[in-house]
Parts: sequence; C-alpha cells; structure tokens
Amino acid sequence: MPVVRLLPHPEAEDLIGLTREIAAKELLPRVNEAERKSQFPRDVFTVLGRAGLLSLPYPEEYGGGGQPFEVYLPVLEEIGTAWASVGVGVSVHSLSCFPMFTYGTGEQRERWLPDMLSGELLGAYCLSEPHAGSDPAAIRTKAVRDGDTYVLNGAKAWTTHGGQADFYTVMARTSDDGSRGISCFHVPADTPGLAFDVPEDKMGLTGSTTSTVRLEDVRVPADHRIGAEGQGLAIALAGLDAGRLGIAAVATGLAQAALDTAVAYAKEREAFGKAIIDHQGLAFLLADMAAAVGSARATYTEAARLKDAGRPYGPQASIAKLVATDNAMRVTTDAVQVLGGAGYTRDFPVERFMREAKVMQIFEGTNQIQRLVISRTLAR
Repeated sequence: MPVVRLLPHPEAEDLIGLTREIAAKELLPRVNEAERKSQFPRDVFTVLGRAGLLSLPYPEEYGGGGQPFEVYLPVLEEIGTAWASVGVGVSVHSLSCFPMFTYGTGEQRERWLPDMLSGELLGAYCLSEPHAGSDPAAIRTKAVRDGDTYVLNGAKAWTTHGGQADFYTVMARTSDDGSRGISCFHVPADTPGLAFDVPEDKMGLTGSTTSTVRLEDVRVPADHRIGAEGQGLAIALAGLDAGRLGIAAVATGLAQAALDTAVAYAKEREAFGKAIIDHQGLAFLLADMAAAVGSARATYTEAARLKDAGRPYGPQASIAKLVATDNAMRVTTDAVQVLGGAGYTRDFPVERFMREAKVMQIFEGTNQIQRLVISRTLAR
C-alpha cells in the first residue's frame, strides 16, 4: 500500500523524493551484506549530510535544513524503510546535536554546529550507564572541575556509534545533588583517555555499532560544558522527547518495509489455486498490519505538529514511541508469518526486520517507561 502523507509544503515532497533516490542508490544495495557482516556504513552519513538530510530540523544559519519536525520525521521514516540501522543513526546524531543547539552559547554553536550538521562530524549520545538505564538520575560518571578544565571518569553503556563517532555528548555528575548534580559536556573523539569496549554482539541492527564508552581521566576545557552546571539531566530529558519521535519514525519505516515485503509476497505466492492475498484469513492479517503502520504514522505526526507549534508534546512523544515500536514488533512478526517458512530464512529480509524491531521497544526509554510517563500525565 503506497504511503499517503499530507505534508506542509511542496519542498517537503521534494525532500521525500530525494531521500528515496539516495536510499535506492546508497542504502538498499548495501543493507543486506552490511547487516550480515556487522559493517558500520560511516560514509553513508557523510552522503546524507552533504545532501542536507542529516540536519533537517536545525536552522539554516548553522548549516541545517530549517525544516519542521513534521517534515524531518517522514524523511527519517523513509531512511528507516530502507535501512533501520542508518535511520537510528540519523536520529541519534540529531539527538547528539540537540544540547549544543538548544543550550549552547553563541560561540559554541558557531564553533561546532556547522561541522556537526554537515555530516563531516558524527555524534554519539552518552547518557545510560550499566546500572542507570531507565533511571538516568542515578548516573555515576563524574566530572570534577580542575581550574579551567573538567576531568571525566566513568563508563557509558549502550552507546550508539561508540568508537565510530567524532564527538560524544556526555552527561556526567558534577555534584552529589541528585538529579540537580548532572552536567552536559561536548567531548571530541580524539580527547586522550577516551576508550571503547568491543562492540556489543546484538540480535539486530548489526550495522549500527553499539559499545561501552570509557572515560579515564578525560580532560576537557570548561568551555566544552553545555549549559549550566547541574542542568544536564534537564537537557538530557528534553532531548529524549525529540529522540523518541525519531525512533517512532524509524520504527514506522521498518514496519512499512515489512508490510511492503509481505504484500508483494502474498500477491505472488499461490495456495489452493489462487494468490494467498485472496484468502480472507491472510488478507485480514495484512489489513491489520496496514492499520498498525498507519496509526503509528498518525501518532508521530500529531506529536511533531505539537512540537513545531511550540506546545508541550512530551506525553504525545511517549505515545508515539510506544505505539510505533509495539506496532513495528507486531507487523514484522506478522510479516514472517505471511511468508511462512520462507520468512524464517535469510532469503527474505523479514526475519531481520523482526530482530530489528525488538530493540526499538527498549531504547530511548523502554515501553514500560513510556507507559509510566503517559499514566503520570493522566494522573495529573
């Protein structure tokens, strides 16, 4: 079923077309082998950056695309449809730039943002720790002031682009004042003392490198701190709302890819003398899959429009992340069922889609955390 969107201006249609063209040329021919061999496609991000697709939601004055989230997210969905690992990477990079753009000084923005947004530099976001995933206020990585520098020590777990990124946006504790004792830092990848564990051997998204980042007496100038001391957790949580929308869009793209593959197969595969799509039992399953994809797209679009209007959108971001990733898990699982035994083999991509969907229910806040956010909003 073709994707139908109501976009805010004609330029958005052009961006979607450009994204599909790049996906057809640069992503789809490589995705299967790269995922099989766990190869990180660093050059793809440069291509996307130079095409202006890596920085769409940021202002043109810093090299961004100046586009609303209502346009950025469909572009991200299209990338996720072609290659989920790259879609997640684009979302994480955008999240890594968020603190600098939103809380950085004018000098910091002018110094770093143009290269960050052009694709010349790739970012990573360092918040989670081995003992602090869903509870970021419990982080232990420390940043101790020493004259005009800070010295960082600790470990950051589950870091997308760990060991591949050119800069790391790091949340570290600058005091023991609980949630008010965390600060945010810009750490270039060539800073001495920065080290990386062997990448995680993951179930899916194997084209996206995930590793633990270790900071051992990492010394950064004081002007690398983003925002005020103690503002780090507020910065991190504000960024996560936008990041959840990014993951919702990628999950929707992944589900769309699974639906497209299942429909194409069901039109060609015959049983009892007719295409299996003409059997009501299977046709209704495909209809439910299409409804799940469409509802996911609608939830992230609503949240994007609220964000673009400058209105609170945190609960809607949680709803979008919850609905889109749960639906992606169901749609990809059902796609395997549609293909039957063939779907369980690596001759078709649906088994990979199912593995990739699982983690989307976990990162950027587990779906249990999203339900907690939503329920607390209801309670208020």
